[in-house]
Amino acid sequence: MLAGHFATALIANQKFPKGTLIFFLIASQLQDLLWFTFHYLGLEQTGPTDVFDTTLRNLAVDMLYSHDLLPQIFWVLITFLAGKLLFKNTKIALAGASLVVVHFVLDLFSGHAHHIFGAETQDIALGLYASNPFLAIGIEAIFIVAVLWYYFQQEAKAGIQRTAKNKASVIGLFVFGIVFMLSIATTSFRELLGIPEFNMGFNSNVPTLILTYVAMILYLNHFVPKYERQ
Repeated sequence: MLAGHFATALIANQKFPKGTLIFFLIASQLQDLLWFTFHYLGLEQTGPTDVFDTTLRNLAVDMLYSHDLLPQIFWVLITFLAGKLLFKNTKIALAGASLVVVHFVLDLFSGHAHHIFGAETQDIALGLYASNPFLAIGIEAIFIVAVLWYYFQQEAKAGIQRTAKNKASVIGLFVFGIVFMLSIATTSFRELLGIPEFNMGFNSNVPTLILTYVAMILYLNHFVPKYERQ
């Protein structure tokens, strides 16, 4: 799941605005950000190396430390301690830690294979990215619609007003996420667009993913707070 995790951060920020949106956005995507870090540490190598060859179905990575079950205990604790240290507030710390838990649970239904700890242990996820990527994307889309509906409903009850342009900007990020996932579900950009083989540095897989995640975090952090109260 990609954009769906960001949707959970909006709810956390709505309930605990003193926690800051950027903290919740990072917490909601912590496992994926760790995955990128572990890739460069040589612990979770990701393939294909060329982003233009990548699809949801062929994206290969053993997410042993970032996404398997047992390490989640550590990541939840780290997030709680970070929230407690930064905001001196137990509820905010718990909200951040909860986002890490929710990320893990959502990935069980829409994501890659996850194990207890290592590929030789029990597989505990559906692994739909490999077996049925369109179903995985459908689950994510339904989840996003439900979360955004609740989010905007609660804003309206709180007297928060957004311009149509701002609301479209927020929703547009999630539409982009779903469309992007659909575009690479089973067919790579190289196959779809007939892109020739080349290596100019910017087509590496993980750096492109990092750029995408960072851009989405900064985008939401910019547009979500732009509202007015009645």
